[in-house]
Order: sequence, then C-alpha cells, then structure tokens
Amino acid sequence: MAVPRRRHATPGRIGRVGRQAVPRPRVIMALVLLLGLVCTMLLDGYLRAEVGNDQRVRSNASADTVPDEVLEGGPILSFPGGTARSQSVPDKTIVLTFDDGPDPEWSEKVLDILDENDVPGTFFLVGSMISRYPDVVRRMVDEGDEVGVHTFTHVDLSYQSEARVKREIAQTQLALAGATGITTTLFRAPYSSRTDAIDDYSWPVYQRLGAMGYTSVFIDTDSEDWQLPGVSKIVEWATPEDGEGASVLFHDAGGDRSETLAALPRYIKKMKAKGYTFTTVSGAQQQAAAAAGETGGGGNGPGRAGSAQGDAEQAAHRTADTASVWEGRALLAAVAVAEWSVPALAAVLAVVGVAVLARFGMMLLLARRHHRQRNRRGFSWGPEVTGPVSVIVPAYNEKECIAHTLNSLAASTHPIEIVLVDDGSTDGTAEIAEALGLPNVQVIRQENAGKPAALNNGVRHARYDIVVMMDGDTVFEPDAVHQLVQPFADPGIGAVAGNAKVGNRSTMIGAWQHIEYVIGFNLDRRMYDLLRCMPTIPGAIGAFRRQAVLEAGGMSEDTLAEDTDITIALHRAGWRVVYAEHARAWTEAPASPGQLWRQRYRWSYGTMQALWKHRRSVTDRGPSGRFGRVGMPLVVLFQIVTPVFAPLIDVFTVYAMIFVDFRASLLAWLAVLAVQLFCAAYAFRLDREKYRFLLMLPLQQLAYRQLMYLVLIHSCVTAATGGRLRWQKLKRTGEVGAPRTGAS
Repeated sequence: MAVPRRRHATPGRIGRVGRQAVPRPRVIMALVLLLGLVCTMLLDGYLRAEVGNDQRVRSNASADTVPDEVLEGGPILSFPGGTARSQSVPDKTIVLTFDDGPDPEWSEKVLDILDENDVPGTFFLVGSMISRYPDVVRRMVDEGDEVGVHTFTHVDLSYQSEARVKREIAQTQLALAGATGITTTLFRAPYSSRTDAIDDYSWPVYQRLGAMGYTSVFIDTDSEDWQLPGVSKIVEWATPEDGEGASVLFHDAGGDRSETLAALPRYIKKMKAKGYTFTTVSGAQQQAAAAAGETGGGGNGPGRAGSAQGDAEQAAHRTADTASVWEGRALLAAVAVAEWSVPALAAVLAVVGVAVLARFGMMLLLARRHHRQRNRRGFSWGPEVTGPVSVIVPAYNEKECIAHTLNSLAASTHPIEIVLVDDGSTDGTAEIAEALGLPNVQVIRQENAGKPAALNNGVRHARYDIVVMMDGDTVFEPDAVHQLVQPFADPGIGAVAGNAKVGNRSTMIGAWQHIEYVIGFNLDRRMYDLLRCMPTIPGAIGAFRRQAVLEAGGMSEDTLAEDTDITIALHRAGWRVVYAEHARAWTEAPASPGQLWRQRYRWSYGTMQALWKHRRSVTDRGPSGRFGRVGMPLVVLFQIVTPVFAPLIDVFTVYAMIFVDFRASLLAWLAVLAVQLFCAAYAFRLDREKYRFLLMLPLQQLAYRQLMYLVLIHSCVTAATGGRLRWQKLKRTGEVGAPRTGAS
C-alpha cells in the first residue's frame, strides 16, 4: 500500500526552506500585548498606592521660615499678588470638609445626609479615587458641593521634588476634568491639619502652589473620626467654641466610616440648633471678604445649591479646556480597563496557579507509579522483540551532524536497516553518508518536499514491520532501538515515544532546554502514558508499526507538527501509544534565542493545528473519544493555556512586591519555586541526571519562561489571524557527538 504524498497548499503546508525571518507584525503584536499588560498593571498599582498606605516621610520639624501671621492665622491660605493671606471662617459659620474620597459606599451616604439636611460640603479628593469612581464626583459637583485637590496618591509632599508635586496636582486635575469637566483652585495636603503645623519643609510647597493660583485649606476643628472614638466623641470634638466659626474635618473614605455617618446628622442638627450656618470654602471666603470690605472672592453662601451656585463655581471651580477634558476621559477609560482587567486576570491566574500545582501533583504521582510499574522486577511487554527494524532518517542539509547520527546507529545492539532520505540537500549530506561505507544503509535522494514527504518516502522503502523515525541531528545510544521496540510485543501498541535528551547543554540556553526536556517532556509522557492519551511521539526518537502509519494515511502535511498529528491519528484509529524511558537519544537543541523562537513557534503553532484538525475526537467513542475528552483538554490546558499565563505569575509577583506586600509576595513566589524545584529534582532522579543543572532553574523561571510566553502569544495571534507558516530549517553545529550513553 503506497503512502500518499500531499503537495497541496494548506495553512500547515510544510516545505523545507532556508532561514526565514519571524513574521515581524505578529512579533510586534505579541510584544505590544505584553507591554499593554505591564502598563495596565502599573497603572492599577499606582492607583492603589494611595489611601490606607501611610506615606508620610517626616516628623515634626522647625518652622523658622514660616511667617507668624500664617502660623497664627485662619485655615484658608491664599497668595493674591504673591503675598500670603490667611482668612478665618466667619463667626457662627461651619465649613464642613471631607478628606480621602470619593468612595462608592461612604461618600454616597455622606452626600445623602448632606442632601437631607440641605447642607453643603467641601470634599478634598484623591486623584486615584476620582479615576476609579468618577460618578460619585459628578454627583458632588452637580449637587452644588465644592471639590478640592488632595493629591493623586495621598503622598506627603513635604520631601517630594517640585516635579512630583506638580505631577500629583496635574494628574488629580486631569481626573477631575475627565469626570466633571471642571478643575478646582482648592487644595489640601495629606496629613495636614492646622496652620500651626506648617514647617520649613512644607512651607515652600504651599508657596509654589499659591503661585499656581491654589488656595490651601486647613482646619480649625478635627472630629478625629478616623480613630473611631464613638459617635458622641466625634460630635463633641467637631464642635467649635461657642460662637466661633470653624473649618471642620470629617472623612468620607479611607476606612470604616460608619461612626461618621451616625455622628454627622446629630452634629448638623446640634450646630443648627445653636444658630450656626453651613457653607463651603468659597462661601467662607466671600463672607470674610465682605466683612473686610473687599469685593470678589465668590462664594455660594449658606445652603446646598440655590442661586449662589454659579458664584461658587466661579470662585473655586473652573471650566476645563477641551484638551484636558479628553485627556481626563482617556485617563478614566484606562483606569476602568485596569480596574476590570487586573482583578479579572488575577482571578484567572489564581485558577491557573491551582491548575499548575495540581499538574505538578498529578505528574509526581503518575510518574512515580509509571516508574515503579515499568521498572519492577519481572515486568515485560511480552516475548522479547529481537527482529530487525527499519530506522528512517530524514535529512536536509545535515552535513554537520549526519556522520554522528549514522555512526551511532551503526553501533546499535539491535539489528536494523538504515533508510536515509536526503530531502534535496545542497551541502553534500547524501555524499557524506555514502562515503562512510556503513552496512545496511540505503541512501534515497528526493527533490526538496519537506519532512513529512521524506518520512513517507522512507516508510515506502522500509523492509520491516516496525519503523523507527528520528531526526538527522540526533544521536542514539547503542541500546536505544532495542529498548524502544520492546513494547511492540503487545499487539495493541501502535507507537512508542523515546526519551529525547539535550546533548548541547553546556550553554545557558542549552541548560534551560535540558531542564525543560527532563521536567516537562518526560514527566508529562509518563503521565500521558498511564492515562493512555500520549499527544506526541517526539521527532527525535519514536517507533511505529508500519501498518498503523499506513492505515493513518502516512505523515500528513496538514500541520507543522507532523509528529503530534500522526500520534493523535493513531489514537483515533484505536492504537495505544506508550513511553519507553530507557530508549535514549541525544539531540542538538537550538543554540540561540532566534533559533529557539523559530523551533518553538513551529511546535506550538503546529500543536494548535493538530488539535483543531482532530477536534471531532471530543465526541467520538472508544480510544478516539478517550483522547478527545482526556488528552486534548490536558494538552490545551497544560501546553497552551497555562504556559501563556504562567509567566504572568512572575509579573504579578513583582506587582504585589511593589504595591501590596513585598515579603508575603516574595515568600509566595519562593514557595512555588520550591514546588517546581522539588518536581525537577524528582524528574532528574528518575532520569539519573546530575542535579547541578537545577541551579539554573530560578533564572529559567525569570527569563526563559518569558520567551516561551511570547512564542505562544505569537502562535495564538497567527492561529487567530489564519497566518501561514512554512517549516524552518534550524542551524546545526554538530556539537552532539556519537555515540554516547547515560546522562551527563
């Protein structure tokens, strides 16, 4: 029966070609996605580094440079004409001020109380909170309350640079413009209180802000509601001396404000009963100016809105220019994306983290069971397989490696014939093979048609019922073929996966791939073997029943992963696929990041193609359905989904270290690393590898995993856009010599 040769163009058309550049637009898209995620997380972290994180950096300091009239003056500090001017709240007048909002729960309830009592308030808002809850700020302005700047991240400005001070103010104004279309001239510094607390460090800040047109607002009376002292205490502490006016401080955010909500109506009722009126900062300025015989100053007088609202807006609120409004809206949109995406991604990563840990646990249990089962005394697949087999070696421009490959096969302890299929090499690969003069070697030349066509040609020329397939850059141990074919004593087995080892592991990138092969590939194969859903026979070392390959239609050119494609096809045909851990082959792994990218891009994209091609196995019965409902979900979860998200765990760790809890985040990351290290050590023990390579594991997690993330994103983008990709030849050095035995 002839094996068909498919040459038609398909999305997975495989043709041997020379070096081909990675499609730049998709690489750029992958990098943009990663950059966008990092920027989103940084924005979210910046927004959350505010109220609740006490960032005050100084204690009490001297006030030698602060004028006495400021230290002893009223709570409203402005700089008309560049000269400091203090104003007091008129007698029998209360300016209700609230700090640290807006908050979607507490601020809304405070606004309800003010509305019910027809009392205005002045809210000093944190910019990051405005960005997160713009609707609350919009309500404040619409209902006639005044708003002021309380910095963007609630940071003590005393020791900050001039640029940082301007940035904190500008960002808050931008958020305010985006939320309400206005800006404000009112400012209150975090951690400030009365004017007598101004010192030599904070005074220059107030001077600079005054020169920018800001009015700094302090307090006469502090309710100290943040201490949760009880409702009666809050009312008592917020009450000024009889007849005196006061700027009174409450909080509408920053913690539990239930006592504030309970105390505020009682306080308003008490002060009204004593003949007090309530106004805003602008209203107090207007009254103070009128009392001094001055004009202007604006204000809205007593009451919550009324006809004086326009005057108040002229005094403290300014209509933002169009550019600021649109920039502010862009900021709010970015914050909305961050507010939604970061928690959602964190939840996804939590699920992925659980899945990864579950995978480790499942791999350890099944790998241990597999090792004990296959290595127990007396285990046998059946009568020893001693008959000759055919070894097919597809080769394209393998002059650096082909002699090592063939010499290793010549040293085989099992009788073999070697079928070398030269796939249109231009470097004399076939001539080198013939010059070796090795027995039982067929050299078949064909025009360049791709690896699947070369393998199919080899199958057609094979004389024996069992065919071993390998790569032209791979070296077999002397007993590799014998170990590989023993499972065929069981007539239900259609294919056997061997144990591929990285030969060029002396470099850092080679060592990383060595760790990956031992942990990811071989532990996985033990697990898949016991679950009877092996997804891939490695191209470097695998054996097949010739009959099974022919019945499956040969090696297909429909995907870039012909090895995965044929393996799934065998499952669907009812054959069992197993793993022979003692059948070792040494392969030359990519030696540069660019070569590694090309190889893994082909692997991951080809795997996606193969899974899509065989998607109907999910609804099949028998062995095909078993693979579709067990093997396929495991491959999707562990080879596509978790590798895409796993590197983001590192990004979130950095995020948490900076913005949440450094020590706890670091310990959590180290705990996960310890689990991985334990699994790696067990995998190395099973494969009898030297543990010294595990010293590279932490760095592998930080660097190598990010590269694999970009490769997978690149593959997903290609799959989503229906891109085409041809098979890409990797550069070989011939570093892996022949023959070799055991691990090193």
